[in-house]
Amino acid sequence: MEGDIGAIFAIHRDPETCRHNPGDALGRFTEAEALYRRWNDQWERYGYGYWTVRQHGSDRPLGFCGVKVMELHGTNVLNLFYRFATSAWGQGFAGEAATAVTAWVSLNVPDRTLIARIRPANIASHRVAVRAGLTRAPHLDGPGHDGFDRIYAKEQPQPEPSPSPAP
Repeated sequence: MEGDIGAIFAIHRDPETCRHNPGDALGRFTEAEALYRRWNDQWERYGYGYWTVRQHGSDRPLGFCGVKVMELHGTNVLNLFYRFATSAWGQGFAGEAATAVTAWVSLNVPDRTLIARIRPANIASHRVAVRAGLTRAPHLDGPGHDGFDRIYAKEQPQPEPSPSPAP
């Protein structure tokens, strides 16, 4: 939502929130506006994207969580994203949000594999991915924008084939 551009800027300009992904750090408000436009384009194109996370009963954004379509090793997948203000760290908000997004993806986009790209040293992010139901997929690991990515994945269940009618 356009009203959350200030929160996008506040969270992404904090060097601690982008420590493992320094390429995501923002230095100017205009960069937050451009990031919002990219996020909004995702919503307009696919009907889903990143949600603003707030504590129940509060208008104050804690962070963002959702999915975007991306290519990984030649296949379109959904990348699970979560980034929260440092004041929200350690309280379970990221795990709760990522779990809700994972459940939403299973129901609404069952034909896409869900992945999370995580830097090896980002232990908290590894825990969030596991809590959300993703498992390590080392065969998908590789170079990412800001360094080596460890991949966690959740393959979407495929429908059971219909039994053949008896002759």
